[in-house]
Amino acid sequence: MLGQSRQLPNGNRITDELAMGILAKRYPTARVKEVLQQMGKASQRERELPAHLMVYYVMGLGLWMEASCREVLRCLLTGVHWLLGSEKEYQVAGKSGITQARQRLGWEVMKAIHDEVVRPIGEKHTQGAWYRDWRVVSLDGSTLDIADSEENARVFGRPPASRGASAYPQLRFVALLENGTHVLFASQLGSCTCGELHLAEQVIPQLQPGMLCLADRLFTGGPLWKRAAATGADLLWRGKRSMKFACAQRFADGSYLSYIYPNRRDRLRHPEDPSRRIAVRIIEYRLRGKRSPEPWYRLVTTILDPQKAPARELAVLYHERWEIENALDEFKVHLRGPQVVLRSQTPDLVRQEFYGFLMLHFAVRSFMHEAAISADRDPDELSFVHAVRVLKRHLPLFVISPCGGTRRLPSSHLAGNPPGKGQTQPRSPYATRGQTKNEPLCHPQQPNPQTAPA
Repeated sequence: MLGQSRQLPNGNRITDELAMGILAKRYPTARVKEVLQQMGKASQRERELPAHLMVYYVMGLGLWMEASCREVLRCLLTGVHWLLGSEKEYQVAGKSGITQARQRLGWEVMKAIHDEVVRPIGEKHTQGAWYRDWRVVSLDGSTLDIADSEENARVFGRPPASRGASAYPQLRFVALLENGTHVLFASQLGSCTCGELHLAEQVIPQLQPGMLCLADRLFTGGPLWKRAAATGADLLWRGKRSMKFACAQRFADGSYLSYIYPNRRDRLRHPEDPSRRIAVRIIEYRLRGKRSPEPWYRLVTTILDPQKAPARELAVLYHERWEIENALDEFKVHLRGPQVVLRSQTPDLVRQEFYGFLMLHFAVRSFMHEAAISADRDPDELSFVHAVRVLKRHLPLFVISPCGGTRRLPSSHLAGNPPGKGQTQPRSPYATRGQTKNEPLCHPQQPNPQTAPA
């Protein structure tokens, strides 16, 4: 009945059945609990903050970066009021309790769930995800500022600055991007002193046959090229001007056949040994009519047949590599917030928060992909900022329980269509950071699950 509270099954605690449905659709609660059990991180006794709830909480940290850690938990638990009814209240744990729960969870669980779930999601009819029969992906890296603590500075280091060291420690990460959906996957992180090439060696094994990987000239070298080509994926990487390629055969489209050597010794001493070289196709062109500091390009690809991929098409396709820069902008600016650092004070919690960020970005992009498919639009046409706002507005209303089910967010909201008249605005997610005691959540005026709390 409208406005009537729903009851949990006898003997069950609210936290045993709680999961934020809009995130749990991509990270099912049952599977999260299985991973926790496999890794020995499942809660052994009844707790106010069980391990599976903390998985969703860590993702919530990325959604409300401007709020305190207690306010993030309060935002996540807002949606349970209609389930509990006015006769019960749920205590919001203090800051120390939340930190202890995060420490019990660890970062390995978040990485395990990330590695299992975060994958390319483009379908055959997803616009922009394919070039002919290849799934287009890009490889690149970036950095993130983290909290200024002694432990973080010791483990992750500080980048050099014009005067001394940087104000904040940094972590460095390298990831693959599915260009059509902006899904970042196969991410690996390290200290800021760890080079992108080293991290790329850990990312490359996630390439698969049927993929066409785009990358900048930093990665184009013999050893890394050999590893990437061995995965069965095709490559289209920019080559450095200093690299020398002898023309073995000129093709009608202007490209030519050449060879790349895993190391310099093979190139100098065994240039004609087929077992010590890898055949590649070179595409060279110049941008005309464009103001660019570097108008000349040289592309190196494993696609040797010009009929399968003409040089002009590959030259146009390569500039889709910049999609990963747009995705990193989503991740670092619009989701995290400009000039905002990760809040965790210890290296393990930094790693945990980082993978929670990636998992949140994947959840947002997954729902944007669904909306684009339902509206027959290119996912690039949808606003990431708008999708994040919709997610913040609706997340507290999404609760999974055996008696309540999960409400589905209409795809029209993500597709950019105007909301209905009954839509309410989110309340301000700010809280006093000095509060540490457990506090009960205030009951909403209307416990009806179909409307948002005022």
